[in-house]
Amino acid sequence: MAIDHAQPAQAVDVRPLGEGVQGERSKALFKARDLEVVRLVLRAGEQFPPHKVAGDITIHCLEGALAISADGREHPLRAGQLMYLPAECVHGVLATENASALVTIALPR
Repeated sequence: MAIDHAQPAQAVDVRPLGEGVQGERSKALFKARDLEVVRLVLRAGEQFPPHKVAGDITIHCLEGALAISADGREHPLRAGQLMYLPAECVHGVLATENASALVTIALPR
């Protein structure tokens, strides 16, 4: 099944989900040659296990709170905050509250 991605010049709503976070799932918003943007949705206690990606990434917490494990430490990330992680950095994500975030991945050629 093909994933519906945003088309060029199409507006995408990324406002906080509020109570709706309970019923939403993570999804890729778009993927281009050099860039992918994903809306990550995690309920309190859920996690995205440690992994790494080939490109640099940013995690912009839209609502709630996350704990990002990287460099052997845990880093808190709250609504309105943005974190940068370099390519190949092993990291994991734990929702300490219901949360949604925009994850931007720079895709290497």
